[in-house]
Amino acid sequence: MKTHAITRRTFLHSAASAATSLTLAPALARAAGARPTNAAAFSFVLLGDLHYDKLEHHDLAWLDRKHPNDLSQIKNYTRVTAEIMPRLFATLRESITELNRSPATAVAFVLQVGDLVEGLCGSEERSVRQNTEVLEFVRGARLGAPFLFAKGNHDITGDGAREAFAGVFHPFLTEQRRALRAGAEAVSSARYTVEVGNAQFAFFDAYESAESLEWFEAVAAKRTAEHLFTIVHPPVVPYGARATWTVFAAEKERAKREKFLALLGDQHAIVLGGHIHKYNVIAREAGRGRFAQFALSSVVNAPAVVAKTALTGIAKYNGEQIKVEPNFGPGTDAARQAIYAAEQPFVKAFEYADLPGYAVVTVDGARVTVRMFSGIGHEVWRSVDLSGLTARA
Repeated sequence: MKTHAITRRTFLHSAASAATSLTLAPALARAAGARPTNAAAFSFVLLGDLHYDKLEHHDLAWLDRKHPNDLSQIKNYTRVTAEIMPRLFATLRESITELNRSPATAVAFVLQVGDLVEGLCGSEERSVRQNTEVLEFVRGARLGAPFLFAKGNHDITGDGAREAFAGVFHPFLTEQRRALRAGAEAVSSARYTVEVGNAQFAFFDAYESAESLEWFEAVAAKRTAEHLFTIVHPPVVPYGARATWTVFAAEKERAKREKFLALLGDQHAIVLGGHIHKYNVIAREAGRGRFAQFALSSVVNAPAVVAKTALTGIAKYNGEQIKVEPNFGPGTDAARQAIYAAEQPFVKAFEYADLPGYAVVTVDGARVTVRMFSGIGHEVWRSVDLSGLTARA
């Protein structure tokens, strides 16, 4: 794939026709029963993990007892929240304003893939405070579009965190969902759907995964939208050093994993996620079709960032990936390499990089493109045709 230096104005003029380098076939193979529509084109802004945090959100005595090794990362997330995150959201506001100048790229909503907050607060009261303050931050950013998100592991980590997620985030998500469609059902779990134009978005709760699999099977069976986006915090297909950080990773869950993969392949789904804090693109065959996975991180540690440890091409999808983090679990090297050996025959496109930022996804008829922006800047770093990735060669 090529790296592009494209200004946001140039992007707006070229969004509908820009050439991309990950197209695997000229036409999108649609899932059975999915009907193409004449719906208007639209875009949405995509954010990875954020880990909103302030030191006063934490019971430090509880943290010292339960998670003593996490204080350093909490201090870093607190710094990023104060110094970088307001600048990132200012960039998003500017980008949305400019994207809205063209009907072909108008922004329907902002989508965040989980770990909105750091969690680890130590009590329900402190978790409620953290969740309430991140929503105040989001509202204060005045993005001008609904803000939707998936459940991440950090969002429910710590005493009382699950209760705080339901108590604070469910009402907010209900409000945001109804901003897209008046009268929509209230959000009562992290499993919910929204529809915009010719696309359906299914938010998969990876932390109540057995129930989520049954729910997702029903969603897939009823699908009529041309595109199915599946938003799930951890990867579906492993990448990077952390090969075991996937949905249904345990050996006892193998049958559930195979079922989930087959459903995604049958639906030619586009999976959006995070968790690993890295950029990733994968096309994988499963069931009777092929699905795409796109992942990113929005934890931006400095105003200027550059891509590191870039891997491109299916030849790079092998056990050598674990070397991108050589100090991560060296005792499990062989087991993680074996995971990649088992996955390799099914992977048909692959890219990885250590690069945080945000993305803009544009849905225009049968075509779905994503543009990845590095850090908090306005230049496109990479362009990918996601709909092409879901088509058979």
